[in-house]
Amino acid sequence: MTHHRQKIRTLAAEAAMILGGFIFGTSEFAAMGLLPEMAKANGVAIDFAGASVTSYALGVVFGAPLIAIISARTPRHLSILVLLAIGAVGNILTSLTGNFPMLIVARFVSGLPHGAYFGIAALIAAAMAGHGRRAQAVARVMMGLSIANLFGSPIATFIGESTNWRIPYFLLGAVALVTALGCHLTIPKMPAAEGSGAAKEMGALARPQVWLTFAIGSLGLSGLFAVYTYLVPTLISVTGIGEQKAPLFLVIIGCGMVVGNFFGGWLADKGVMRAIGLLLTLNVITFALFLVSVHSAVLIAVAAFLAGFSALALVAPLQARLMDVAGHAQSLGAMLNGCAINVANAVGAALGGALITTKYGPASTGVVGVGLGIAALVVFSISLKIERHHHKWLSLG
Repeated sequence: MTHHRQKIRTLAAEAAMILGGFIFGTSEFAAMGLLPEMAKANGVAIDFAGASVTSYALGVVFGAPLIAIISARTPRHLSILVLLAIGAVGNILTSLTGNFPMLIVARFVSGLPHGAYFGIAALIAAAMAGHGRRAQAVARVMMGLSIANLFGSPIATFIGESTNWRIPYFLLGAVALVTALGCHLTIPKMPAAEGSGAAKEMGALARPQVWLTFAIGSLGLSGLFAVYTYLVPTLISVTGIGEQKAPLFLVIIGCGMVVGNFFGGWLADKGVMRAIGLLLTLNVITFALFLVSVHSAVLIAVAAFLAGFSALALVAPLQARLMDVAGHAQSLGAMLNGCAINVANAVGAALGGALITTKYGPASTGVVGVGLGIAALVVFSISLKIERHHHKWLSLG
């Protein structure tokens, strides 16, 4: 195969995997916009219906390590097809559920392949890109998640509100099957890592740097979800933005995510640990800015863009770091990033929700962002110190 044809095939494979990421991201985020319709259709209170969002997140967290162990010896080009098929089944089941317990089960099934998909897609993209362009290739694949937030979720919400909440999920399931065909046609045969197996994948969990990186991601990304989840109430009750204009700021966050995603990949290819340190610092500065800008529409727009930018810019460097420190457990290491994002979602939203019930109200979510960002920097410093100490002993040996 000529270099030109190889490049075209690589771009086509990345496009197919981006579409897969868009499907999984939209499946997760659309539930937040469709929650009122889902609650009404199932005859439950909206706060109770929120269990469907939690169920999806639990599927992600449990699914990643489980799938990594089960599929340890499965060729990666086949694994990604199976993951898309499971996602398709989960979304179609969601659209066909007849009661709320069935909906919870369907959302759990939908979440199972989420983290595993992004992990396997990252490994495939990194292998196809080659040395020196790995993180940028990972960032391109992760772009599907950013686009889902910017366009997928609003479109799915619009379709669901205009017709029936079930239709977006059925469409996502159908498109997932078409995407699987696209991946089959474009991704070259890619065997599992030599000597891989369940025991080696589980070995990643015995590596301190894997857990430290997981903690950095869980803490560093939590601030975004603390602010993002309660941004609209903050804009309406504190900033004084009209209810109709408030969604524009969600688009601004989405734009920041898209730009940050590419920047993070570019920066990581120049030095993974330096990229993580710089972006964590920017995270803290961003949420400090959010704290002092809630009374200004212009300043909060800047803070919203930076919140999306700094958080999503972290994803590709963290993904590369997990792949670096996981040793032979590449699949599980790569999949843990998706778990960290969902843990961040749960932690950030919970802490933000707890704080806004105090006398400080919605504007206080920035405090959560600053606090968690500082905590992530502390864990990063510990990770860096351990690594330098390790390298020092290796050089002495």
